[in-house]
Amino acid sequence: MDIQRLEERIRGRLNNFPAKTRRVAEYILANSSEIAFHSISETAEKLSVSRAQLVRVSRMLGFEGYADLKNTLKKKLMKQVIPSSSTTGLENGSDIISELCRLEQSNIAETYKNFTVDAFVVNKFCDAVKKSDAIYCMGWGISSLPAEWLYTRFTELGLKGVLMRRGSLSLMEQSRGIKANDMLIVCELPSYVIEVTEAVKKISAEGTCVATITDSPAAPVCTYSQLHFFVSDHSPVFGSSLIGSMFAVHVLTSVLAQDMGSAGKAALETQRENLNDKRIYYPSYGLRY
Repeated sequence: MDIQRLEERIRGRLNNFPAKTRRVAEYILANSSEIAFHSISETAEKLSVSRAQLVRVSRMLGFEGYADLKNTLKKKLMKQVIPSSSTTGLENGSDIISELCRLEQSNIAETYKNFTVDAFVVNKFCDAVKKSDAIYCMGWGISSLPAEWLYTRFTELGLKGVLMRRGSLSLMEQSRGIKANDMLIVCELPSYVIEVTEAVKKISAEGTCVATITDSPAAPVCTYSQLHFFVSDHSPVFGSSLIGSMFAVHVLTSVLAQDMGSAGKAALETQRENLNDKRIYYPSYGLRY
C-alpha cells in the first residue's frame, strides 16, 4: 500500500471511527514522517494513548500492526526523498564544469520535487514562524552556512532570529534560553553530529517547535522535529553540496515574506532603504529588493 492509498483509506473511514481512534488516524494522516521514525512509545506518549491503541488503529487501517505501518511509511518516504544514484558522481572523461552543473541542477530539481510533495508543510512552517517569539537557527560545520542565511533572512524581515553554531559555547549551552514559545530550525547535512542531535532532543522536550532541513528522513534530528524539509545534497567532491539547502532557505523565506503581507513588505522596504544609505554603500542603480 502506498502513502496516497493509505491517506485515501484514512479519509474514507474517519467519520466511522470512534473519537479516540479518529484522533490517532488524523495524526497519522498529518504526521507520516514522525510515525515513520518515532518509536511506538514516543508516539503513544505524544498522543496520550496506549501502545495497544496504536496497534489496533494500525490493524483497522489494514496493517498487521504498528511496526508494519511504520516500516511501510519509512520505505515510501526514503524512496520519495532520496534520488536515484544515477544522478551522482562524475562520469569518466567528462567535462567537470558541465558535469557539476548537471548534478547541481539535479539537486535543485530533487529539492523542488520534495517541496511540491509536502507543500502544506510550508504553510505550517510560516504559521509557526509568525507565532514564535524568537527563531533559533542551528547548524554545525558546512550546515551552519544555510543556518546563517536563514538567520539573515529572518532579521531582514524584522523577526527575532538567533544564530546557533559551535563556538565558545556548546550547542547544549546555547540552548538553555530557548523556550516553548520559540522555534528552532536546524540544518543538518552529512556527516550528522551527535551534539546537534542531543541539543535538538533537549530543545524538543521543552515543547519548542522544531523544523529540520536535511537530506534524508533517516537523519537523527528528524526524530525530534515536527516539520521536515528534505533537500538533495549530492556532490562528487567536498562531501555535500549546499545548493539544495540554500534553495530551500530561499524558497521558505520568500514564501514567508509573502505570507507576512504588509508587515513583510514594510520590512523589505526598510532593508531597501538601508542598502541605499550612501554613508555605508556606494550608489546602486536598479537595485531591487
